[in-house]
Amino acid sequence: MRTQVYFSLVLTMVAMMFPAVNGRAQAGKESLAVLPVVATPSLQQATALAGKFLSLNRVTDALDGQLIDRFNATRKFDLVARSDLKHIIDEQGFGGSGNVDAKTAAQIGKLTGAKYLLVATIDDFQDHVETATFEGTGRSATKRVFRISIVAKMYDSTTGNLKESANFQTGNDEFKQIQEDPNYVVKDSELSDEMMVAVARSLSEKIATHMADVIFPAKIIAHHDSEVTINRGDGAGVVLGDLFNVYSVGDEMFDPDTKESLGREETKVGKVKITEVDPKFSKAEILEGQAEAFSVGAIVRKTQ
Repeated sequence: MRTQVYFSLVLTMVAMMFPAVNGRAQAGKESLAVLPVVATPSLQQATALAGKFLSLNRVTDALDGQLIDRFNATRKFDLVARSDLKHIIDEQGFGGSGNVDAKTAAQIGKLTGAKYLLVATIDDFQDHVETATFEGTGRSATKRVFRISIVAKMYDSTTGNLKESANFQTGNDEFKQIQEDPNYVVKDSELSDEMMVAVARSLSEKIATHMADVIFPAKIIAHHDSEVTINRGDGAGVVLGDLFNVYSVGDEMFDPDTKESLGREETKVGKVKITEVDPKFSKAEILEGQAEAFSVGAIVRKTQ
């Protein structure tokens, strides 16, 4: 009886925190709940034994804030999740270990009123300095070893279906410039707070951009002569010089066995290069393809 009363109180608290979510969502946007980032239990144990648990927590905290900021920057979602959701989620036993499944995703969706649910789990974290000694010379050299890996999952909480699951990694190569920047301080072979934020911001942008593209593929919204405008701007993973392939959209396709929709047929019609990035959109010049094929509504995808 006491448990039922407590559960009812929690539902009331959530309703007060997120009133009429669907009603206040902006037209064309979908509501999104971002669960607090967690590390897998085995990784938590390993980092604790290695004396790196504090570093892992600092990265986790930075990712919490940066993920919300980067998803907001895509301008595609009405964010209904906040870090203070963690307490409510923990009380209900959801997401504490990152093991969210279709059932719990649907339950969390009901609690928050969000159509989509983003679950990010850190499954690998390394941050230390290795020393190598060269035989015969007595000389030695040190090497910074930094690596972080995150599995991000996007659920449709109205059905519990997993929309997308992808692994995002970063390490020494990508952050070599940051590590060598004298403005970033390394103390006791630990990343500084500034570097932690830089790492978290880069990974969060990758996650937010990828997931936004899954739900809302980037599209052409205007076309004039040899120039097109796409609905992706600053903060949405677009930078000057980026190359995008352009695809015309055809009929919807269905799996013959499951009858599940596989999306609409896409036919490549050309390529464009980003020449201007504004807060809400970007402009690009046509590099390949017939100009008449670049119609409004055509999908654009960044080249690999």
